[in-house]
Amino acid sequence: MCGFVGYINFDSKPLNYDVLKKMTDIQSHRGPDDQGLLGFSLFKDQTASPIRGEKVIYEKFQGGIGFNRLSILDLSQNGHQPMISNCGNVIIAYNGETYNAFKYAKELKERGYKFRSTTDTEVLLNLYMEYGIEGMLKRLNGMFAFAIIDLKKKKCFVARDHFGIKPIYVYRNRQTIMFSSEVKSFTAHPEFEAQINSDNLDEYIMFRYCAHDRSLFSNVNQIPPSHYYEITEQEVKIKEYWTLLPEETEPKSFDESLNILDSTLKASIKSQLISDVKVGCQLSGGIDSSLVTTYAREFFKANMDTFSIVFDDEKYSEEEWINYVTNYTQSDSHRYQHSNHYVYENLFNATWHLDQPISIPNAFGIKRMAERAKENVTVLLSGEGADELFGGYSRFHDLSCRVNNNMDFYSKIPLVGNRLKKKYGLETSLEDFFILSSSALTLDSLKLYNKNSNIENVMQNRRQIFPKGGDILKNASIYDMRTYMVDLLNRQDKMTMAHSVENRVPFLDRDLVELVMSLPTNFLVPKTNSLKDFGNSNKFTKHILKKLAVQKYNEKFVYRNKSGFPLPMLNLFLETPMKEMIEDLLLPGIKKRDLFNYPEILKIWNKNPRHFTSADLKNLWMFFSFEVWAQLFIDQN
Repeated sequence: MCGFVGYINFDSKPLNYDVLKKMTDIQSHRGPDDQGLLGFSLFKDQTASPIRGEKVIYEKFQGGIGFNRLSILDLSQNGHQPMISNCGNVIIAYNGETYNAFKYAKELKERGYKFRSTTDTEVLLNLYMEYGIEGMLKRLNGMFAFAIIDLKKKKCFVARDHFGIKPIYVYRNRQTIMFSSEVKSFTAHPEFEAQINSDNLDEYIMFRYCAHDRSLFSNVNQIPPSHYYEITEQEVKIKEYWTLLPEETEPKSFDESLNILDSTLKASIKSQLISDVKVGCQLSGGIDSSLVTTYAREFFKANMDTFSIVFDDEKYSEEEWINYVTNYTQSDSHRYQHSNHYVYENLFNATWHLDQPISIPNAFGIKRMAERAKENVTVLLSGEGADELFGGYSRFHDLSCRVNNNMDFYSKIPLVGNRLKKKYGLETSLEDFFILSSSALTLDSLKLYNKNSNIENVMQNRRQIFPKGGDILKNASIYDMRTYMVDLLNRQDKMTMAHSVENRVPFLDRDLVELVMSLPTNFLVPKTNSLKDFGNSNKFTKHILKKLAVQKYNEKFVYRNKSGFPLPMLNLFLETPMKEMIEDLLLPGIKKRDLFNYPEILKIWNKNPRHFTSADLKNLWMFFSFEVWAQLFIDQN
C-alpha cells in the first residue's frame, strides 16, 4: 500500500522538481517508509531517470512521478518505486496488493525475466512487459491503482482495480494531465484551480457522494472501477477492461453452494494475509467483520489482534457482540472509546484526508481506530463489500417484495394500501425505486434545499450505471457495488492511510465475487411468502452468508438488527465546541457561499433540540461537512 502522483505536460513545458516534490510530500502519510521521484520524456526523446535537487528545472523531461512507499512486501530497497524495467523502457508506480501475483512469477522466470525483489510490483511490471496492459489486467486479483509509462510505445496507462478499492484521480486541462492517489496533491501544482463542480451538487445532496467518474472538483475525475486511462501525445482515452456480470452456472444445491462459499472465502482470507509486516482485523461486531476475523484466526499460529471502536451509550454499543467474537476466536482485543470531542478536534483534518465532505460521520471511528491500531499492526482486514455483494441492505428485501409479490393486490388492502404504495414506490420503475432507495434526501427535500435542482439529470446519470436486462436483484447488487460501495471503500482507504495503515477487503476477492454472482438470487435474497414478512428484512437479506455465520455463531448473534455503526449526532452538535464552530464559522460560510437554501438550513438549526428528527440531524451534518470541505479545498483556509 502506497501513494503516487504524476503529471505530463503536453506543451513541452519542462518538469519542475520542486512542484513534483511538493505534490508527493502532501500524501507522504500514504508511504512514510521511502520516497522516489522520477522524471521522464514520453513523447520526444524517450528517456527516464530518478531525479533530485530542489528548485531544479529538468529541461529534458516533460513528465514526472512521485512515490511514497508503505513497505508491506520485501522491506528492502529492492522494492523502491517508481520501478524501472531491466530494459529501461517501462516504469511502474503501483499502490495496492495483488494476491495472485506470485503464481505468475515462476512462469515469468521461465520466460527469461529477472527479478530483483520479492514484491508484487515487479511481477506486475513483468506481466505488462509480457502481455501488455489488457493481458496483464485480466490476470490480476487484488486491489490496486497504478501508472505505467511505456517509453517505447510512447504511452502512459493509469488503472484502477476491478471494484474501486484503491482510489485514483485524474485532473486535466489543455496543457497538463495529472494523476494521483489523493486529490489534495493536485493543489501543489500551479495549473490546478480548485473550483466546485456545480453540475454534481445535486448528486452530492441526494446521495452524499459522487459516483462513477464524477467528483465535486471541476476537471477532476475519479477513474471508475475496472477502467484505465490510455494517454498519448495525440489523445486521452478511457477504457473498461472488465465487466461484472451475473452469470448463473449449472444449478447447485444450497448446501453445496454453502460449502463452496465456505472454501472460497477461506481461500480469499488466506491469500490476503500475505505480508512481511504484522496483520490484524478490524472488528465492528457485525457478522461480516466477525466472519473475516474468525476465518483469519485459523491462519495465525500465535496471537491475533482485533481492533474496535466502542461507545459508552448502550444504544450505540456493539461491545456485547465484539466480546462474543473475541472470546470465540481467542483474539487479543484492542478497543478505543468513541469521543465526540475527537470528532470535533479532527473535523478539518479528517476532511483533508478524505478529499471530500465526510458524508458518513462514522469515518471518524475508522480514523480513530487506525490511529491506535498503527501502534500494533500495519495491515488490517475488514468486512467491507459483503452487504453490497450478498444483498445485505433492507433495500434489497424491499426490491424483492416488489418483484416477487402481487403488489397491486396488497396496495388495495384498506389502511395499509397507501403506505405500501409509498414504501415500495409503486408508481416508479423497479430501477428508479432501487436507485432512490439509497438516496439520503427525498425529491421534495432536494427541491427545498436547491431550488435550481435538476433531478432528472441526476437520475439519468445513475440509470446509466444500473445494468440492463437480466435479474433485477443481481443488477441492483452490481449497481450498489459501482456506487455506494466505492464511496465506502474510499472512506476506508483514506481514513486508514491517514495513519499509514493498509486496509484489505477479503469479500472483494475476484473469485469470491464471481462465485456469488453465479448463485441463484434466492440464495442471497429469498422471496417473502406473506405480508407479515415485508417488514422483516433481517430474515431475508444476505441469506447464504448468514447461514454460513450460523455454522459458527448462535442465531441471536446472526439475526439481530443491523446497527450500521451510528454516531450520537445531537450530542456532537450541542455538547462540544462544535456548536460554537457551527454558529461562528459554518453557518456564515454556508450563507456567504449561497449554494444551498440557507434560510431552510437555519430554520432546522434553530429548532428546539428536542424536536430534531433523525433526518434533520443527517441533513445538517451533510451541509456542515460540505462547508468544512469547501473552506479547506476551495477557499484554501
